[in-house]
Amino acid sequence: MCPAWHVCTSGSVRPALSRLAIAILDDYQDVARSSAPWGDLDADLTVFTDHVDGLERLAERLAPFDVLVAMRERTPFGADLLARLPRLRLLVTTGMANAAIDLAAATAHGVVVSGTRIMPGPTAGLTWGLILGLLRHIPDEVGNVRSGGWQTTVGVDVDGLTLGVLGFGRLGRRVAAVARAFEMDVIAWSQNLQPDDARDGGAEPVSFEALLERSDVLSVHTRLSDRTRGLIGSPELARMKQSAVLVNTSRGPIVDEAALVAALRDGSIGGAALDVFDREPLAPDHPLRSAPNALVTPHIGYVTTANYELFYGDAVADIAAFAAGAPVRVLDER
Repeated sequence: MCPAWHVCTSGSVRPALSRLAIAILDDYQDVARSSAPWGDLDADLTVFTDHVDGLERLAERLAPFDVLVAMRERTPFGADLLARLPRLRLLVTTGMANAAIDLAAATAHGVVVSGTRIMPGPTAGLTWGLILGLLRHIPDEVGNVRSGGWQTTVGVDVDGLTLGVLGFGRLGRRVAAVARAFEMDVIAWSQNLQPDDARDGGAEPVSFEALLERSDVLSVHTRLSDRTRGLIGSPELARMKQSAVLVNTSRGPIVDEAALVAALRDGSIGGAALDVFDREPLAPDHPLRSAPNALVTPHIGYVTTANYELFYGDAVADIAAFAAGAPVRVLDER
């Protein structure tokens, strides 16, 4: 297995290809074409700006393509779907990890899976936008002004509060650095966190239980895995302060959605700010859309001009390399 960021060759790389049929998936804002030099490729390019669910519909849509470019985990590629795409040779995902792709099944079907670089800054920035938006009731007050009203809420100061960081990697460290600028106390926990690493990042290492009990703002920045799926459920939410708020810009299934909705409705926690969900796009009638004290955004943590240019620019480079029989970036499988 090649480590993340290394350029490696795969045993399933095939000789130089003739004109490729490429599809870009889930380009909601219709910006992929303008974000990278697709014209440099000898290819026919199709861009899908809508999202399609269901094995049959997906298989029918994607069957004509040699190369697919997936935007993060918007479309899952499980073994059943990959088996229905005999023409597929290369699957490029934005980012260097994608829990929605069955890498073993891809290998079994002779599909090379490659990735792109990703910027950590945009998601950390959105995290703070959500924290401040929730604590200072910014969306509510913007709505008041637009409708002709004026002040109706009273905000909460962040200085002096305790930020709990669940997952202290590069994103968690960035969020913690901003918290220190706001004169917040910072505590951190993750399943493999070394105490000295936490202290070096300006955070006090604590137990999982202490993280839940002491945090005024609990921000999730851990990867989704079998160990972290459902990590925060009803028992964990019950340990949090009634005034505390939960922020999740990582992956939806880390938090039990039903338990969170219940906690918001009965007031057992102070609020939640969410950019990620179990199933995306969020259903029109999903209870989180109307839950009290919930600030909800449509998974835009990584959605910036610079990130899209990096994503799609690297995708073009991966496709060009693959077509020439050259090495491509392979995913980090951790």
